[in-house]
Amino acid sequence: MRSTHELQAMTSKTIGILGPGDMGHAVGRALRDRSYRPLTCLAGRSSRTRKLAAAAGFDDSASLAALVDAADLVLAILPPAAAEGLAGDVATAMAVANAFPPYVDCNAVSPATVRAIGDVINAVGAPFIDAGIIGLAPGKDTPRFYVSGPDTDPMEALDGCGFTVRPIGAEIGRASGLKMCYAGLTKGTWTLQTSVLMAAEALGLSAELKEEFAFSQQAQLAIMEARVPWLPADSERWIGEMEEIAATFRDAHVTPAFHDGAAEVFRLLARTPFAQETRETMDSNRTLEEAVRVYVEQLGRKEDGKPR
Repeated sequence: MRSTHELQAMTSKTIGILGPGDMGHAVGRALRDRSYRPLTCLAGRSSRTRKLAAAAGFDDSASLAALVDAADLVLAILPPAAAEGLAGDVATAMAVANAFPPYVDCNAVSPATVRAIGDVINAVGAPFIDAGIIGLAPGKDTPRFYVSGPDTDPMEALDGCGFTVRPIGAEIGRASGLKMCYAGLTKGTWTLQTSVLMAAEALGLSAELKEEFAFSQQAQLAIMEARVPWLPADSERWIGEMEEIAATFRDAHVTPAFHDGAAEVFRLLARTPFAQETRETMDSNRTLEEAVRVYVEQLGRKEDGKPR
């Protein structure tokens, strides 16, 4: 491993970030505040993403080929369902531009998926780093970027830029595997809590269950009141994450059923009216009871919202 001085000397100055969503734009702002140039490509992106990128001080590249030509390092921070497609597009852009900056996949995907992504990037001659992000976005927290791969120095050079970079080995898949195990507990627990509350509501036992929770499970009740009413805003992108966790567990010979079920819960939440909200427009006054009543309305409905 290189010394701190050597890492600082090789620090990349233009950082491509695809894309500047909830996490990506905050990472870009943290880098900009430390004299880096965050660069993205907003072609085809939503108006909300464009606003986030502008507020964080991103430069917009005309194309992916122009981005990889200008970038010293490229970070992919997207919903997991988009990870493999983006890697293919970036690999094509690298070949067109004849530019091969290190590519860091920071998406919540299984070790098998990240290895496949690494193969795509390596095939065009670019270095590849596996990364898993744990924690809230910079500004709200100091997230940890766990990284693995043959050479993680380009990411380690960014340690302290609003986030911590922690190398955990030379094997591609280790960083993503850690992220899968961690999110399997956190997001998996939220879906279990949601399922318990929906079952109690459907059985007419919500008041009684809440009274017991207030007596014997105060900490869990506080978590449910703080988190469950606002899960729908993120539910669509978390479906794919639960599927990737299930695949990780399956490959490890652990039952995937818990997280296959978690994906089903997020599919249900994505059908509720609350799923149209963003983190900027969520109703902060919504109670746990109000949210669960709306969730239960979706029980027994098909994915198109119609009764079975």
